[in-house]
Amino acid sequence: MTVRLVRRPRARRWTLRYDGRQHVLCLSVPPRGSVKAALDWAAGQGDWLDRILARRVAHQPLDHEATIPFQGVPHRIIWSEARPRRVEKADGVLLVGGDRAGIERRVLRWLREQARHELSTQSSVMAVQAGRVIRSVGVGDPRTRWGSCTASGAIRYSWRLILAPPEVLTATVAHEVAHLVHMHHGPEFHALVATLLGREPKAERAWLRQHGVALHAIGAGAAVTGA
Repeated sequence: MTVRLVRRPRARRWTLRYDGRQHVLCLSVPPRGSVKAALDWAAGQGDWLDRILARRVAHQPLDHEATIPFQGVPHRIIWSEARPRRVEKADGVLLVGGDRAGIERRVLRWLREQARHELSTQSSVMAVQAGRVIRSVGVGDPRTRWGSCTASGAIRYSWRLILAPPEVLTATVAHEVAHLVHMHHGPEFHALVATLLGREPKAERAWLRQHGVALHAIGAGAAVTGA
């Protein structure tokens, strides 16, 4: 398998991640770390790689009759060429029209729009609770994280959170909004997350660990991370 080596300025140790979309191993090395030593270490991680590959989930296309989760509830995609091109949500179904070849593109666009609206709304509410101002909220499709926050107040999330149960999305919002106050993962940060959420997010973190791979398989190749 191909190994892609990347020197990361802030890395303090070697980390190995499997990119299921491109079927490569990504090896991160500190700025002055030994490449040979890092490759020797990576070569000894065969058992870890076997476990990761065993968990790999096949790509799930978004097509007529496919079933995907939306806010944690299974929804079946129903296509009819006679329907409007826009996606409409009904009881347990997502209705979509237009040409069949464009189903996945239209459903993905709709999911991203739903995610952006929900994440922006909840982030704004929690930012008020935290006494901070958000500069911007965006969504993307990162492979290794569910959200990120910059010191300038820009928050970005994975749109795939809209597929998860609402409490999982809300817990992720609490995590990123807390970073507006604390740009670290120390005790003060975790205490603020629990205050914003109203509880410790242990169950939500466990849910993402268990189901995150499957979420990344929807509408794209699966990606798995590890170190």
